[in-house]
Amino acid sequence: MLATAGSAAFASNDNFTQCGKASWYKLGGTTASGEPANPNGLTAAHRTLPFGTMVEVTNLSNGKSVTVRINDRGPYSKGRVIDVTHAAAKKLGFIRKGITKVHVSDGPKQVAKNTKQFCR
Repeated sequence: MLATAGSAAFASNDNFTQCGKASWYKLGGTTASGEPANPNGLTAAHRTLPFGTMVEVTNLSNGKSVTVRINDRGPYSKGRVIDVTHAAAKKLGFIRKGITKVHVSDGPKQVAKNTKQFCR
């Protein structure tokens, strides 16, 4: 088990799953992967996941989920595990709030259904 400040990450059956805070960010210029930033795209920034990794992000306060592609590095704020684009945050329902607690997984939806056991 891997743990970081304000978050927890677990690896089981080669699936990545992590809990913590998410925020959305305004993009401009070029992402760390070298592609043009697109606030209307369903992409995200993560500190360690490889570029191109598809992850499902679930908002734990309302149960809404979205699949995003990792194309940037961050977040750089303490306690946050992922930054998503404006479009992804809109689908997750936390634009006005700005920050929300999430479950992040690269595994099948069955993993996301068990967020209670991972995210406390």
